[in-house]
Amino acid sequence: MKAAQTAQDISPGLLKVMERAKDPNAQFNSLAHLIDEQALKRAFGRIRKKAAVGVDGITKEQYGQDLDDNIADLLTRMKASRYRHQSIRRVHIPKGKGKTRPIGISSIEDKIVQGAMREVLGAVYEQEFLPCSYGFRPKRSAHDAMRAVNQMTHSEGIGWILEADIESFFDSLDRTKLREMVGKRVMDGSMIRLIGKCLKVGVLDGEEFARPETGTAQGSILSPLLGNIYLHYVLDQWFDEEVRTRLQGHARLIRYADDFVIGFARRDDAERVLAVLHKRMAKFGLKLHPQKTRLIDFRRPPWGSTRAQTSSFDFLGFTLFWRRGRKGGWAPGMKTRRASIRKASTAISAYCRRQRHRPLKEQHAALSAKVQGHFQYFGVNGNFRSLGKVRHQVRRIWFIWLRRRSQKRTKLSWLRFDAYLKRFPLPSPRICVQIWQTP
Repeated sequence: MKAAQTAQDISPGLLKVMERAKDPNAQFNSLAHLIDEQALKRAFGRIRKKAAVGVDGITKEQYGQDLDDNIADLLTRMKASRYRHQSIRRVHIPKGKGKTRPIGISSIEDKIVQGAMREVLGAVYEQEFLPCSYGFRPKRSAHDAMRAVNQMTHSEGIGWILEADIESFFDSLDRTKLREMVGKRVMDGSMIRLIGKCLKVGVLDGEEFARPETGTAQGSILSPLLGNIYLHYVLDQWFDEEVRTRLQGHARLIRYADDFVIGFARRDDAERVLAVLHKRMAKFGLKLHPQKTRLIDFRRPPWGSTRAQTSSFDFLGFTLFWRRGRKGGWAPGMKTRRASIRKASTAISAYCRRQRHRPLKEQHAALSAKVQGHFQYFGVNGNFRSLGKVRHQVRRIWFIWLRRRSQKRTKLSWLRFDAYLKRFPLPSPRICVQIWQTP
């Protein structure tokens, strides 16, 4: 469900499910009937207009030309257990350092089914999830997670940070254990079978076809919710009910999808949790990255010190560190992670290389949208300098690729390019989100 959804937008059946799901012991034996024509049409409406096509090559516009008949036929096949999830088309997105992130792209019809399932399952599990979980949930965002990190380090006496990274989480997820977890709340056999059809699906990677035995396709509409359910039981609930009660000092978990940090007031507590965390993950088929999982001394520097001696850590594309406030005290600060700046520069360079033959006006519109999107996420208070670096990089990259448009001896000069920028100015850095407290 979209974060902006209100009670008026939700069907009466879903509202009843949400109310009943507040009882932690409630189980649901009948949910599949909530996936009706209206639910499928709502799911269709949530798909982006320019969503990537699956293996069948059908776009959203093409599917929507005969929407009523297509939805009616889809629902008939679902009720008769004749619906089959098509193979997923896999693409690889550059990740940095020569690595790629595999993304699964489902067909439009499968996206509709997944969207309707997410709406129903979300009505159940939104009442179950704990406050420490922020990723892919209504009215929660990465910025909210960063605000929680700020509060934790600034006001709660946290001095030790356990920074963790799960290797290939979506590919490693144990499907059998996931079905067991879902079965604790959802007893509807039809819904369980639909989940199985979305999990046990073939993957077409170029000309190679495979049928993985583990994991869920990263990039599918349903995967973020299934991942949240999995880590709710593997990590969130375990930490809240079994770990935190045994610690000597204060501790707090903050998770966004499969990225999480745990803050501790005491070092011995942090070391005990780090020692058992690897075993906990292995029990559910997951593995922590040995180089990216570490314990960090993040204690506040003394008042009179001139520089911070503690380490920094990364979370959700930002690097967190201690900075001097206006009154001389120390407060947590943040800047764009170096890898995030490199990723943004690489993406801009790839666009300029592919589109350098386009008119300047068209290139400017696309680059401005990309830069503005970067500013909207990374434009938090205290991070103005990093935004300026990104804008400077975009300006330099655009100039380089515009020069390569011409084979003539007289190429584009900086003077002429500056004249272009006066006609087509790039967005200026600006703070879009207030996160950090002013000391």
